[in-house]
Amino acid sequence: MKRIEDLLKESGITGGIPLDYCPVKLKEKNKVNLLALGDVGTTVLIGLRLLGADVISTIGICDIDESNMVRCEQEINQINYPFETQELPEVKMVGEEDLFDCDVLVFCASKAVPPLGSAGDVRMAQLSANGEIIARYGRLARERDFKGLVAVVSDPVDPLCRAFLNSAKLRPSQVQGYGLGVMNARALYFAGKDRRFSHYAAEGRAFGPHGEDLVIADSLTAYDDQLSRELTALTVDANMRVRELGFKPYIAPALSSAAISILLTLRGEWHYSSLYLGNEDKGAFLGMKNRMRGSGPEYEDVPLCEELYGRIKDAYENLCEIK
Repeated sequence: MKRIEDLLKESGITGGIPLDYCPVKLKEKNKVNLLALGDVGTTVLIGLRLLGADVISTIGICDIDESNMVRCEQEINQINYPFETQELPEVKMVGEEDLFDCDVLVFCASKAVPPLGSAGDVRMAQLSANGEIIARYGRLARERDFKGLVAVVSDPVDPLCRAFLNSAKLRPSQVQGYGLGVMNARALYFAGKDRRFSHYAAEGRAFGPHGEDLVIADSLTAYDDQLSRELTALTVDANMRVRELGFKPYIAPALSSAAISILLTLRGEWHYSSLYLGNEDKGAFLGMKNRMRGSGPEYEDVPLCEELYGRIKDAYENLCEIK
């Protein structure tokens, strides 16, 4: 049986860069900055303040709309428990010049948000415009000699991670993509509604990108390709079902993929995010179950049956081809 570690060799990649650097303060208070306060960024901000008191000291916010930034500083700091039973991270406004004065930068900036009614995988339509934005901030991180973690939330998550890494020239373990968490959450949602998929919660896994090449495995121990592909299709199309109702599907991604998963990263706990697999010339960010250790990110490298491994390999190689 094959494993994730076999992807590089079988894809013709030699000398993979090791993920051997921890860019955060594990299980300690981290200074977090968040870029862009649109629907996604604001929801991520709410999640981090409400859930992150144990691993976040302050949350800096930066947005091109100054009035929106002032509003968020006021409103989010007014979310509180009564009688000072729990101290929540303070939200502060920061300028772009101080954006990389932190331990974790959460990147939520987006230039192109597909309108309601858009067909197909709307995430990839955002690559060109958002790629230019993230490359600019990658160069800024390089100038600042940034040592922390960049958590990419904007779509398409995994190609944007690569664009940031290419421009910033940071260690690969300093960049992670936070898009897979909601795909696992959506798979759990559908598994809870159809008992044919009920074993997913205990046995299943999610792999790959936040998009059409997603791989949902109904079980690692008793993989059923037909069931897995059916559950994958339901999961991939879930965002379109929300769009058909006339709403943009940002709440679950902002919380499941971003806020919750970023906090689990800081706590050193298992979560879903994408890590870089490759060398300096060829590679891709691939979503998988992983955790941050003192020595750097560690991914779950379990034996995979031939059919499942083939699906993951196809997804990885397709990601490698995206420029």
